[in-house]
Amino acid sequence: MTAPAPPPFTVLIPARLASTRLPGKPLADIAGLPMVVRVAQQAARSSAARCVVAADDARIIQACAAHGVQALLTRSDHASGSDRLAEACEKLALPDDAIVVNVQGDEPLIEPGLIDAVAALLAAHPGAAMGTAAHALDSAEELANPNVVKVVLNAAGLAQYFSRAPIPFARDHAAGDAWWRSSAAPGLAPLRHVGIYSYRAGFVRRFPQLPPAPTEQCEQLEQLRALWHGHAIAVHVTAQAPGAGVDTPQDLQRVRALLGAGA
Repeated sequence: MTAPAPPPFTVLIPARLASTRLPGKPLADIAGLPMVVRVAQQAARSSAARCVVAADDARIIQACAAHGVQALLTRSDHASGSDRLAEACEKLALPDDAIVVNVQGDEPLIEPGLIDAVAALLAAHPGAAMGTAAHALDSAEELANPNVVKVVLNAAGLAQYFSRAPIPFARDHAAGDAWWRSSAAPGLAPLRHVGIYSYRAGFVRRFPQLPPAPTEQCEQLEQLRALWHGHAIAVHVTAQAPGAGVDTPQDLQRVRALLGAGA
């Protein structure tokens, strides 16, 4: 069965020039193009009405303009990507009910179909404030890794909780076991959260005004703020793990090799 087409939506790509582990990351060259341009080109292959880079530095704006990518300059002192998105929604004068998909600026391998699926979540779940994605984990090592964010869903496909801890935790199975492969409780395979989000523009504007949640501060996961304040998050479970993002020089070399730029 063909998936329903998502409603009209705008992709916003927050891009910050400073990066502790990879300085100048948005402008890093990948097969002859700045990384943020690669991300925008991938996003443009989705059903989005438009794709806009929200940048904190004029050099990113210039790089985007050189390759025909729409970009706007936002403040450089935003504490998070959500704050940058809120400013971008204001500058673009998006109506409160407009759907926005936040694609991270370090995801040059993002699948256009995943963007469409996350955009469609808000129409399928009108009571949800946000949409995001996840995929099944296939190793106990990833389940135990605190850098791999996990999510547990309810029967309606809404997030119950996100954590760096291994959730759900199988009390009767040894640590390190891939217990879900032989579990008597089908449908409990642990899910890895994928950092892509959809929202309505009105919620994007309100989100930075919500007080930070204790769970958010403990886990350092901003999406927990929405759950803490009672906002539902719908989750699209994709069968295939998305391509790796770029956080480190090693990640950059791997993506360059995949896209034919050499090691």
